[in-house]
Amino acid sequence: MAKPEKEQLIVKPSAENLASAAKAAGKKGPPPVHLWNPPFCGDLDMEIRRDGTWFYLGTPIGRHALVKLFSSILRKDGEDYFLVTPVEKVGIRVVDAPFVAVDAEVSGEDAHQAITFTTNVEDVVTAGPDHPIRVERDPATGEPSPYVLIRRNLEALIDRKTFYRLVEIGQQREHEGRDWFGLWSGGQFFPVIPSAELV
Repeated sequence: MAKPEKEQLIVKPSAENLASAAKAAGKKGPPPVHLWNPPFCGDLDMEIRRDGTWFYLGTPIGRHALVKLFSSILRKDGEDYFLVTPVEKVGIRVVDAPFVAVDAEVSGEDAHQAITFTTNVEDVVTAGPDHPIRVERDPATGEPSPYVLIRRNLEALIDRKTFYRLVEIGQQREHEGRDWFGLWSGGQFFPVIPSAELV
């Protein structure tokens, strides 16, 4: 009876094993998680909250380096999120978006403007065709939730202070037959709110 229990312990996913595998896989640059197809090994009691804080077994992960390491092996398949290594794939919970855009730098003007975001895990991307900005609005309150695509269908929620700074440089223009208030970046206009709804 002891042998099957021992085997079960070996295959049970753990944060420690995932961290070791992520570190090994990331030695030569970003881990190619999109190329890996390991077996699903169950869910891990890990959650990313809306503010970008990672929790493991109900406790915040305090080490930024560890959070950054886990973020490097994060993948979204359909609507579900997984930590993926060459040998295992485990499910985790994400309350909203897996990342938070905590800052943005703006250069240029109008159609030549570029908005470069930095996330809580130090990803840096410039919004444009490959990294679009989108805004969801709460149907009840109208409160906007702005996002920018970081990598392979993984988005960052743009934090409030950064979004309000960007709103100050927004412009109005026609988009798909309607007047919109939005943002230029990377040669593309990203609609934020219909002009008619601006207060």
